[in-house]
Amino acid sequence: MTGQPEVQVQVDEEATARDAADRLLTALAEAQAARGSASVVLTGGGIGIGMLREVAALVDGGSRRDDVDWGAVEVFWGDERFVPAGDAERNDAQAREALLDALPLDPGRVHPMAASDAPEDAGGGDPDLAADAYAKTLSAAASRLGGGAAIPAFDVLLAGCGPEGHVLSVFPDSPAVHAAAAGVVGVRDCPKPPPTRVSLTLPAARHAREIWLVAAGDGKAEALARAHGGASEVDVPIAGLRGTERTLWLLDEAAASQL
Repeated sequence: MTGQPEVQVQVDEEATARDAADRLLTALAEAQAARGSASVVLTGGGIGIGMLREVAALVDGGSRRDDVDWGAVEVFWGDERFVPAGDAERNDAQAREALLDALPLDPGRVHPMAASDAPEDAGGGDPDLAADAYAKTLSAAASRLGGGAAIPAFDVLLAGCGPEGHVLSVFPDSPAVHAAAAGVVGVRDCPKPPPTRVSLTLPAARHAREIWLVAAGDGKAEALARAHGGASEVDVPIAGLRGTERTLWLLDEAAASQL
């Protein structure tokens, strides 16, 4: 794994989202040039979805329209709110509205986590079932994308963070942050609503070649500073995100103010 993250700072949230969007298109194009396909793990949150809208602006008749072969991109999610399909709180619903529905993606390469109202054999009804179902999806993808028997070597994993230092749906000193296996877990009793979720574990996230933490606002500054200063991932889960080749923090000036 990489050591200390590389930190890139933009003036504000909007500029950070634009910078992340531009970098993502470049990374996907480079991955396809190297391996014939590309994979990305998406995140939610205000800046995560804002970044996808910036990608849409660059692609929709813009200067980066033809950079990426979208039919050869695999799309995953790092975590999901365990609510019904189509619910506005779902990360996949927000991502589809912001970008994915406008792209010529191969539906077979887009891998959302199960909704709470999905059939039981597809992971509905219980977050642990949804986690097991997504673990099988990842294992099947790993055989195509490489990285091991259970988790693909994602090209880019995108993550946001919370003011207390959570990433994905892995919260400080929670059962999920103590998970030692590279896999997927059901998450209950989250301190941030909705309380029930599904998430990659930190060891699973660390299979990504590159991990990009995208954050804005002074509410994130203290947690970022603690993670950068060597805090335990149990106390500040941000500290546990490290890519195998690169760890990149894309921050605005407010989020970076205590580094």
